[in-house]
Amino acid sequence: MIRSSGKSWRHGPTGACSHTVFGSSAQGGGFMSYGYYPGCSLERNAGAYHSSLMAVARPLGLQFDEIQDWNCCGATEFIAVNRLQAYALVGRNLALAAQQMIPLQNGSVAKKPDLVAPCSACFLNLSKVNRYLGEDEALTIKVNSALEAGGLSYQAGSLRVRHLLDVMVNDVGYERIAAQVTRTLGALRLAPYYGCLVVRPGFEGRFDDGEYPTSLDKLLRALGAKVVDFPLKAHCCGGHMTQISADVALDLIRRLLKNAADYEADMIVTLCPMCQLNLDAFQEAVNERFGTNYQIPVLFFTQLMGLAFGLTPEAVGIGKELINARPALAKLGVAPPPEAEPVPTKRRRRNDKSLPMPQMPQEEQR
Repeated sequence: MIRSSGKSWRHGPTGACSHTVFGSSAQGGGFMSYGYYPGCSLERNAGAYHSSLMAVARPLGLQFDEIQDWNCCGATEFIAVNRLQAYALVGRNLALAAQQMIPLQNGSVAKKPDLVAPCSACFLNLSKVNRYLGEDEALTIKVNSALEAGGLSYQAGSLRVRHLLDVMVNDVGYERIAAQVTRTLGALRLAPYYGCLVVRPGFEGRFDDGEYPTSLDKLLRALGAKVVDFPLKAHCCGGHMTQISADVALDLIRRLLKNAADYEADMIVTLCPMCQLNLDAFQEAVNERFGTNYQIPVLFFTQLMGLAFGLTPEAVGIGKELINARPALAKLGVAPPPEAEPVPTKRRRRNDKSLPMPQMPQEEQR
């Protein structure tokens, strides 16, 4: 179990406050506040997602309060290994969030607090457990019995779990985002990639079409970018299939890269750490396997927002990707961070058909 000490990321124009009202919009103040569940990826390989989110939160008047002592959501596989343990693992995060978040009182009606997850897998797990605990009384009793050992319990439906993209397009809105643009992205052709989790199955209420979503397309257009047609935008990247079957994983990734290349995309823009990892880190493996030469950088949508808002590439974590974004950024006249000198590492390949986990060049082999 991975735990965080919990941090408060407060970027409302009025500064820090003595307590937080989640999922609210202050009259006249213009700030909106949310509970924040970063998940494990945003503390490691997807650190650029976190840093770019916090960078764009400030001008948009968004406040994110990280849930204290959160643990791993179990990714997508654990629920198939041990259902009760998986639900208790996620239920602990929900219980902590409900305990730490203050609902907005609107007259006599309390508005459910919003818990935001930028990671699509975390969003899926949190929303799934929140939904199913409300439908299965026997499961709820067992999960709360497990949580009781830590002095916790959770009443299903106490929170509303939301993905970060949902908050950006439906709470902030395209007009407010466009109003912050000081560096238009008109020179870039972007392929918006949603992945297969964020818009389906929609446990907390689907905020976009499950087969052909358009919310990220519209957001990127609000930044001034040229959004290319990307028919595979909601197809699967393979998830953890890279650790199970290289043949299946690389073919799934190849299809997505080919689709973006066919439409002459300068970048693929995603909203999921696993999708970004697969398309970025295993792109060279695809080239080696299929004799292709794809060099398509894969960035998070919050990084593109930051660039459009006039922030530096360093401020939004650009330079941490494996497929270099420098050629694409040159079209904007933006100078990315200097390339780090690669550090030779010795990778140990498992004796099976899975792919080795990628490492950043500057990381030391442990």
